[in-house]
Amino acid sequence: MSSKVTERALNLIKSMPRVALNNIKPLPHTAFKKKTDRRGDRKKKGRGDKGQGARGTWDPLGYEGGQNPLIDTSPRERYYAQYAVRRQYPPVTLLELQRLIDLNRVNTSRPVDITSICNTGLFNFDISKNHFGVNLTDEGCDQFVAKINAEVQWTSELVIAAIEKNGGTITTRYYDPSCLAALYDPLAFFKKGQPIPKCKLPPQDALLYYSDPNSRGYLADPEKILEAREKLAQKYGYKLPDLEGDPVKEMLLMRKDPLQIFYGLEPGWIVNLRDKCVLKPKDEDYLKYYHSAH
Repeated sequence: MSSKVTERALNLIKSMPRVALNNIKPLPHTAFKKKTDRRGDRKKKGRGDKGQGARGTWDPLGYEGGQNPLIDTSPRERYYAQYAVRRQYPPVTLLELQRLIDLNRVNTSRPVDITSICNTGLFNFDISKNHFGVNLTDEGCDQFVAKINAEVQWTSELVIAAIEKNGGTITTRYYDPSCLAALYDPLAFFKKGQPIPKCKLPPQDALLYYSDPNSRGYLADPEKILEAREKLAQKYGYKLPDLEGDPVKEMLLMRKDPLQIFYGLEPGWIVNLRDKCVLKPKDEDYLKYYHSAH
């Protein structure tokens, strides 16, 4: 039975015409309709005297016309609003920081701030590119074992947990561009013989972050920071080391004044590298200016 069906199918194929250019159907949208004249009594055939209708020079597909460009007629996209003035925080990973500590390029017996990271010569910060400090990221958080007192400008919750788990402390701190110029290269700044500037308060859009105890902001209440440390330890399931009995407690609890940018140096002082001394102002107006937040 199957042999007869196969034979019939082969005979049918043999009797069918062969595929050629004269018996295939054209692809869709490839055959153009012949342009026919419009009806009309006059010789213009209803197309008018001149213009695009008479000559068939229609606008290209997508052309809207009008006097306003597309960027003005379409809705605005605010994603790139004030892109040129946004604060940028170049990333530094915990893995890179641990490597610098292992190579003795970062001294953990002192607080680790942006100046300590810049002194390694491995990271480039440019104020003209709106670089406002260090963003300490969580890459390598499982390999980070150092106990440090870190001061960065931006970080995440996982980074805070990784540092505090080892018995260290961390603070997020804001610096304005004039202070960052001194912190990036302190030696070049001291050679200018200029007074140490006082640090300005954060802008309005960053004030909430630097006042939040969960982000360890330098403007947050110290008692609320202690509560946040305990909550974070419970969240990630580690035992919070006791700072009171730590032999390096004094170093771990070192903090700068909100107006201060260098440890041990107050705003308004001038560092004389030639005579190896520090010049301190005594005028009341100077002292009032450098010790006020305005």
